[in-house]
Amino acid sequence: MKLKSIWAGLFIFLYVLAMLRPVLPLFEYVVNQDYIAEFLCVNKDKSELNCKGKCYLMKQLQEQEDEKRQNLPRIVMEEYPIGFITLLRLNVDSEATTPLKIESAYITNYQFLYLSDNLKPPIFTS
Repeated sequence: MKLKSIWAGLFIFLYVLAMLRPVLPLFEYVVNQDYIAEFLCVNKDKSELNCKGKCYLMKQLQEQEDEKRQNLPRIVMEEYPIGFITLLRLNVDSEATTPLKIESAYITNYQFLYLSDNLKPPIFTS
């Protein structure tokens, strides 16, 4: 039983880690904003832009997006032929179209008795 809970905890940790991976550059930027603005900022010479390291953050997010696109498998539809599916073709004569009668399995021979009385719970006397 203890081994199952260890495995479950490990998989939950890995799942949370995978879900937080896209947010990691933002978290790093918030924590190290002063350091990034002072040393890693590309536009630190241009004070009128008031960048404060956002250029570095955008570069990190773009790198992460490019990495994500490179890791996606490319699916070529020509490699997966759909030859085993045969299409059903119906010859429909446009002059002799008759409406189809739809057979239903629903039971429609029921009755509804509408009661106008308010049903109240029984009163118990002791």
